[in-house]
Amino acid sequence: MSQYESARAAFADWGVETETAIERLKDIAISVHCWQGDDVVGFEAKSGASGGGIQATGNYPGRARTPDELRADLDFAFSRIPGRHRLNLHAMYMDTDESPDRDAIEYRHFTPWVDWARDSGLGLDFNPTFFAHAKADDNLTLAHPDAGIRDFWIEHGRRTREIAARIGAELGSPCVNNIWVPDGMKDHPIDRMAARQRLQSSLDAILADPQDRANILDAVESKLFGIGVEAFTVGSHEFYLGYATRRGTLLCLDMGHFHPTENIADKLSSVALSVDEILLHVSRPMRWDSDHVILQSDDILAMAQELVACDLLGRTHIGLDFFDATISRTAAWVIGTRNMQKALLRALLLPMDTLKGAENALDFSRRFMLTEELKDLPYGAVWAEFCARMEVPVGQALIADLDRYQDSVAGRG
Repeated sequence: MSQYESARAAFADWGVETETAIERLKDIAISVHCWQGDDVVGFEAKSGASGGGIQATGNYPGRARTPDELRADLDFAFSRIPGRHRLNLHAMYMDTDESPDRDAIEYRHFTPWVDWARDSGLGLDFNPTFFAHAKADDNLTLAHPDAGIRDFWIEHGRRTREIAARIGAELGSPCVNNIWVPDGMKDHPIDRMAARQRLQSSLDAILADPQDRANILDAVESKLFGIGVEAFTVGSHEFYLGYATRRGTLLCLDMGHFHPTENIADKLSSVALSVDEILLHVSRPMRWDSDHVILQSDDILAMAQELVACDLLGRTHIGLDFFDATISRTAAWVIGTRNMQKALLRALLLPMDTLKGAENALDFSRRFMLTEELKDLPYGAVWAEFCARMEVPVGQALIADLDRYQDSVAGRG
């Protein structure tokens, strides 16, 4: 009997069909973030500071310096990630010989990405870039007291929505366009309300033109704080939860954008009662929004379990948001994305009806015994079978592939 057949029998003893879990996992697309490949540098001429607490540390060899290099790295990464997925692209990653400012970008500046995605069978998601620009150096953009600054960023937001809608139409798959702004203050403000009123008004202006949801899904993203905005973040969780509920947008929950003691898994069922769809940005905060590559940690496993237990997979768009310049960037993509898939598979292999039955009967002793014994089941054998069917390597073969590719790009200056 093969390892997989043995594992299949072990899960069957608990009333779980591994084939069903594998088939469900095949259909879950994860939006892989482009900015891991170049340390959030982008491909435009810019003069501003990074802003918003965004900082990649380290100088590991092999950083992508051009769109072609970044796409080559992504081609390799996707070839080692089982399943069919998406790419999450920031506006600062335009591929053009032109040098438009952010309020002048157009769809044509991103057509090489769309052509590549179409040829690769990938969906594309998009983000306006409200940081790393001279007009963001005050750590205020859409909430800036200067109407001229606000108008600049409102126009950028409008144009990114137009671009995202065109991308979705061209690829036949809705493009999630996620708005995050770094706006805040280093020390305690006097008038929080005025800043939040300006942000609300600016967002209303960006979202004023109706777009077909078959092409674009608008999302808004909160943050607790960052370097330079320690005392006050205009776009807090409460602000955006209210805004998304009123405006019918997706609400983005970034795992690094909350207090370290807050649990994103606990938030999912709560916000799902108020918003129709959720966007996740999955990362691993070490102390704050440090965006470490995700592990199969308790936080990730709990989040995946909540998505399955609450039947939220059909209403949740899973995106990644980590960047680490101290290790191989392609290895970070591959291992991090596969860890997200492994967490989902483990959740799909749980006997949810049995677990919920014990809980609903208030038999917490039985629930405790079940959850602990289920941890010993052979999840790895089911994962290996999934990868074999998707024709991607595991174990030592995967590590050898990652090492070979890293050696091939290590000479980049």
